[in-house]
Amino acid sequence: MAEADTATDVPEAVARTDPQVVVLDFELACELVAAGLTGRRPDVSVLILVDREAVSAACLELARASPRIGFIATDASPAELVEAVRSVADGVPVIDPAVALAALRAVRNPLTPRECEVLRLVSTGATAQEIAHKLNLTSGTVRNYLSHILAKVGARSRIEAVLKAQDAGWI
Repeated sequence: MAEADTATDVPEAVARTDPQVVVLDFELACELVAAGLTGRRPDVSVLILVDREAVSAACLELARASPRIGFIATDASPAELVEAVRSVADGVPVIDPAVALAALRAVRNPLTPRECEVLRLVSTGATAQEIAHKLNLTSGTVRNYLSHILAKVGARSRIEAVLKAQDAGWI
């Protein structure tokens, strides 16, 4: 058993412990998929804990990322959690019905994974120059991404774009 606080810690923990199932919270799972880290160990099943009140279309995108991903609500009972882990380990798809229904009703994310990454960095207060440095882009490219993001989400400012994306569960 291992614990990881960030998406970058997960691959090392998985390599060290060689688990059958990795249980992740929704935000950490999104970061892993955005970083392309889930494809490194296709033999490992993933069970994602999702808040029923904060379900988004991103759940559907995560489900498409790997056939060995399951979803269970954060308020599931311990017995339900254990059963979900066992099912995912056996390769049986697991999705909490309330999570599935909420995901289907959610608005589809219009942003690309890179735009989500840029917007996540904006949400930390990073400037265009800081984002450019972190993502190995030019400042102009970051500004272009930000313009596209504002247009796609119908926002007038970066702050409004971040809030809309967070409310929709896109970042």
